[in-house]
Amino acid sequence: MSELQFRDVPESDVDRALELWWLVFHDRPDEKEKRAYHRAMVLRCDRVGAYDGEALAGFLVAHRFTLSVPGGELPCPGLTFVSVAPTHRRRGVLSGMIAEVFRRCAGHGRPIVALWASEAAIYGRFGFGAATYGTSVEINSTRPLALRIEADRRPLRLIDPGDAPDELGPYYEATRTRRAGRIARDTRRWRGEWLPETDEDDEELGPPRIVGLGAADEPLAGYAVYRTRREDDPARPGTVQVAELEADTPAAEAALWNYLAGIDLTGTVRAWGLAPDDPLLLFATDRDQVKAVAEFPALWIRLVDVGAALTARSWAAEAALVLEVRDDRIPANAGRFRLTTSPHACTYEPTPAPADLTLDVRDLAACYLGGTEVRRLVLAGLVTEHTAGAAAALDAALRTTELPHTVDEF
Repeated sequence: MSELQFRDVPESDVDRALELWWLVFHDRPDEKEKRAYHRAMVLRCDRVGAYDGEALAGFLVAHRFTLSVPGGELPCPGLTFVSVAPTHRRRGVLSGMIAEVFRRCAGHGRPIVALWASEAAIYGRFGFGAATYGTSVEINSTRPLALRIEADRRPLRLIDPGDAPDELGPYYEATRTRRAGRIARDTRRWRGEWLPETDEDDEELGPPRIVGLGAADEPLAGYAVYRTRREDDPARPGTVQVAELEADTPAAEAALWNYLAGIDLTGTVRAWGLAPDDPLLLFATDRDQVKAVAEFPALWIRLVDVGAALTARSWAAEAALVLEVRDDRIPANAGRFRLTTSPHACTYEPTPAPADLTLDVRDLAACYLGGTEVRRLVLAGLVTEHTAGAAAALDAALRTTELPHTVDEF
């Protein structure tokens, strides 16, 4: 067997790379449109292949994303299409491709990498930590939605999905940095990935619909993107599937939920990935009517350059701590470092001083956006607290007003 080589996948190899991906995930779309869509997407991304001679043994791509982090944003490759040929399992194919991604990120000033993990057990060993969570919610809309607050009374209007980049894009971008973990969307992402005519995961759902809050000549105060599904049995009401809901205020959000729960010929509203701190879960009067039915890890983050990532985000409080970081994949991240934070500055420097906290890089990644508390990891035995109060001090510095969250699966 020849030695594996990890290098760019040229355009001439993209078709067989896609065939490998479809093979691994037991799929091969018949529709020319879907095949063309996947090909176009891959061509816009950075591509890494594992070659065994001339045979393509593995493949992944990296979207060129920009991700909101507390206090700003960072370039953040988004990994997807990860596939290893069944003939080359357990030969270091995935490890080599991930190492190549890390090498490229370090060389191009990209301190973080993200992905959505289809198999969580795999990516933790590469230093990825679950940095955001989604909460699936189900509303019984066979009766009026009971809320504890008064809904915004501004008018609602339907927005043509074709106008989403112009109508919703500026609003989304202006509000995106309120929460960490959110991906910037260009026109192509709005139209191609976010609002396709057919939902790739459920083809029985109808086309995308958008409702906005506020008259056409007023600033948008919020919007919801949704699809509906009618049932063949007239006795069974249909379903409203909510993809995204953004609002300026709780009252604006209440108006949008009232609209979604009042759509004729439907009896259930489902939202698959709300933020765990979404106000709906508090201002709903009856939690038997509005149920959180599942919580799941969503965006996974890897700190490729720990120092650059930590100094790029904002901090909520002063802290002066020595962190002992373990990182088996990127030795430059490993060691003891003095982290000094304030609301105005942050430094991160090597030190021989004894550690206040010892933690793995994957656990630091889970805390990075403010979505996981260090103290919980201490209680779980994953982080060692050498100095009493160190975990609480780091939590106070990491804290964000709103939990990190994204619905941009990729």
